[in-house]
Amino acid sequence: MLKDITLGQFFPGNSLLHRADPRTKILLVMAVIIALFVCSAWVPMAILAIFIVGMVYVSRLKLRMMLRGLKPLAFILIFTAALNLFMTAGGTVLWHAGPLHITTAGVDKAVLIVVRLTLLVVSASLLTYTTSPIQLTDGLERLLSPLKKLHAPVHELAMTMSLALRFIPTLVEETDRIMCAQRARGADFDSGNLLQRAKALLPILVPLFVSAFRRADELATAMECRLYRGDIGRTRLRQLQFGGADAACAVLTVCFLGAAIVLQFVR
Repeated sequence: MLKDITLGQFFPGNSLLHRADPRTKILLVMAVIIALFVCSAWVPMAILAIFIVGMVYVSRLKLRMMLRGLKPLAFILIFTAALNLFMTAGGTVLWHAGPLHITTAGVDKAVLIVVRLTLLVVSASLLTYTTSPIQLTDGLERLLSPLKKLHAPVHELAMTMSLALRFIPTLVEETDRIMCAQRARGADFDSGNLLQRAKALLPILVPLFVSAFRRADELATAMECRLYRGDIGRTRLRQLQFGGADAACAVLTVCFLGAAIVLQFVR
């Protein structure tokens, strides 16, 4: 299960999305997320699904690999779908038992919620899969640069966010290594009820926190040895520039998102 967590990983490539400016990708992902929450009908959602799957194809990444990242979120998806399935009123009653009932409106909303969350995770994953941590930091900092006039720590905020994403795969790998070591010593993480499994995970937390603090200290030491002083006097080897890939991504996004939103409100 831990190996299925792929959020924060970067897969180098030369696709249209890989060549696009990180600022463009950040803005487009935000637009897609907004559109996913605005659209609540099947036709607009289908258009968004076609667009996101098309972007996965353009990125030259395997859709199966991206869907694998949904496995750790399976419980959240099932729980959310069950809530909407049993708590939504309206439509024809398909099944009922005491206070619980399933209606056609509940089925429709539960499936729509699952599709929306799936597309949300896939679209957000595309950003980290096709953007290196350095590019992501530069893109966030440039987008938030107007806040510098308000004396906001823009560079530090962008650096913190990118480091957090960067260390997700590292912490997952470290957790898996600790669990393997505990299993070799006779620990059992798979049997028992939910409470017993949670208690069995307690011995993992201490070495995991120790390892995380050690890595953070090593990272801070390495940054100080390289005379890191934030954005004071900092120069960049590669300057961010909008190009043809950005224009192509923007046009495709505007066309698909515009069509989905228009169909949502013009019914």
